[in-house]
This record gives sequence, structure tokens and C-alpha cells, in this order.
Amino acid sequence: VQLQASGGGLVHPGGSLRLSCTPSGRSFSGYSLAWFRQAPGKEREFVAAMIWNDDGSAYGDSVKGRFTISKDSTENSIVLQMNNLKPDDTGVYYCAARGGLFRAEAALYDHWGQGTQVTVSS
Repeated sequence: VQLQASGGGLVHPGGSLRLSCTPSGRSFSGYSLAWFRQAPGKEREFVAAMIWNDDGSAYGDSVKGRFTISKDSTENSIVLQMNNLKPDDTGVYYCAARGGLFRAEAALYDHWGQGTQVTVSS
């Protein structure tokens, strides 16, 4: 299983970024795909998750109302649209996958991508 994350970068506060995660290596039917982030000196934090072939999704409290996770069927990827970004959103964003329902605990995910840096700064 491989998870290819892309789309990070530097943005000003209030700006937007779009991250993509393209999974490969097996069928992901029934799998949950999630985004986590980790800032320097902090634990890995749950951001958002969805089931690959279902409409259900979940968000971390700090991103609700600003971030949206969705599936891009054309690109066969998971997209994280991040709006109204804040300096506290800075960190390395990781794509992760697990069989079954999405969970907020990083330890419950079996597969991880390489991470993409997001920096929110003026």
C-alpha cells in the first residue's frame, strides 16, 4: 500500500490550500482515509477522515467549519480543502489509511504517506 500526499506549501493567514492523497496498491473499498498533522514538539493530531466508498466523514474540533474532506473520483484521490488557514494549522500533514471505520487515534492506522509541509505565516 502506498499513499502519495501532495499540495502543501506556504500561505498567509486567511488563505487556502488543497491537499491530495492518492492511495494505491490494493482495493480501498471499506477503508477509511484520514489526514493527520504534526507540529514541531507536538503529538500527531487528527484532522479529518472519510470512508473511501461512502459519504460519512469526521473532523477534528480545531478544523470544523474550515476544512472539508472529499473524494475526487476523477483523480482517484482524497482531497482536503483547507480554508481560512491560521498559523496554528502549520505542520506536516500526513495521509493515513485503515480498514473499517475512521478513528481519531493515529495508532489505529496501518498505512501512512510521507507527509507534506503546510506553513501558515505572514
